[in-house]
Order: sequence, then C-alpha cells, then structure tokens
Amino acid sequence: MRRRFHRQARKAFARNIPPILQEANLAFDKGEFGRAAEFFERIAEGADARGGPRAPLFHLQAGRARMYAGQNALGLPSLKRGLALLAERQQYQRLANAKARVLTELKERGLNNEAAEIESWLKTISPSSSEFVTQLPASKKRILPTHCPQCGAALRPDEVEWLEEATAECGYCGSPVREED
Repeated sequence: MRRRFHRQARKAFARNIPPILQEANLAFDKGEFGRAAEFFERIAEGADARGGPRAPLFHLQAGRARMYAGQNALGLPSLKRGLALLAERQQYQRLANAKARVLTELKERGLNNEAAEIESWLKTISPSSSEFVTQLPASKKRILPTHCPQCGAALRPDEVEWLEEATAECGYCGSPVREED
C-alpha cells in the first residue's frame, strides 16, 4: 500500500511540473545557457512576485546561466537577488552554501572581480559567519540521483532540504527524491 501511495504521489508531482521549468533545466544541461537564463528569469520573477519559497534558487540559477553564457553584467543582479532573498528569509545555511558555490564558480571562470564584488556586497546584507552555523555535523555521505526525475534539475546533497533520512526535496519543483543505495 505504501509503495502505491508513493507512485501515485510521484505521478501527481510529474503532472504539476511547469513545462517552462523542464525546458529551463533541459536547456541548461544542453549548454544553451542564454536560453536557460531567459526561462529561469521568467520563473524567478513569478516566484518572487508570489513570495515563493523557491524564488532564491531560480534567481541563482538564472544568474549562473547568464554567467555561463558570458553575460556577466546580466548575471550579477540575479545572483545578488537570490542571495539577498536567502538573507532576508534568514536561511543562513542555504545562504552559506549558495555563497560558497557562487564564489567558487565565479573564480573558476576567471571572474575574480565579480567574485570580489559579490563577497564585498554580501558583507553588507548578511550576518557574520560567527552568527550562524556554516557546516553541518559530520554524517554519512548522502548520494542523490544527479538530476530530479520529475523536472530534470541538477541535484546536490548539500543544497536540498532533507525531508527524512533518505528523502530530499528537489529545490526546483518540490518533488521528493530518494537517496540512491
């Protein structure tokens, strides 16, 4: 009975995934970063207007896509908006994870000035690292599928919300994703 419920719930989630989100994730995975950025920006604007819980992630992904497309001037505002929303919502662990990822990716792409700008700007909007925990307690390494089976978004164990020991929530569509054995 329990398995049937999970299958039915997953089918319901699959039907509720907006096609634009699937298109955005597919375009990003195919390296069509400009196209992906446009989709993610539209999604982010709508989520932001509703005060949606996933708005920060959509802004961050739009910014990443712009940076990957070489459109740095267009990407920085989206990255800042995503980070600002996390700070405003006091989601400090997610902010710390997103900050680390954004700075690492910018530096890897040789965008040291942009990384310095983000780092300097973050000091003005977020508490010091001593005011919140930036590391989770040591635990077993969790392994998720590389992509959400429902919307196609890339999944990272340190960026998802874990619902229980072996189930995480996709940050993009909210679908439950089981840890791989």
